[in-house]
Amino acid sequence: MTNFRYFTLDEFDCQETGENEIQLEFVAKLDHLRMNCGFPFKITSGYRSPTHSVEAAKKRPGTHAKGIAADVQIKDGYQRMVIVKNAIELGFTGIGVASGFVHVDTREGDPVMWTY
Repeated sequence: MTNFRYFTLDEFDCQETGENEIQLEFVAKLDHLRMNCGFPFKITSGYRSPTHSVEAAKKRPGTHAKGIAADVQIKDGYQRMVIVKNAIELGFTGIGVASGFVHVDTREGDPVMWTY
């Protein structure tokens, strides 16, 4: 069993099926992000089974279903900025910015950023 400083693996369970295939390397990177940001994170979505309603509606399951993505709840623009800045510096390659959360992932290929 791997221990992380800020997270437990059950925080990444699929909200619809309870499955959890989150990649340990991803959680370690997210743990480092949390340390660098200096404030607590709440994971609002971690691993999603390919049968999860959001993933099943896609042409093919995304990074959550690969176990390399998480949505981090934010309280304000300051937290949003700090998370995005540190995620870029730590090499996260997918960053999605919404009003209430920031999506981070470690997809292959060129880095991308989007808004919701």
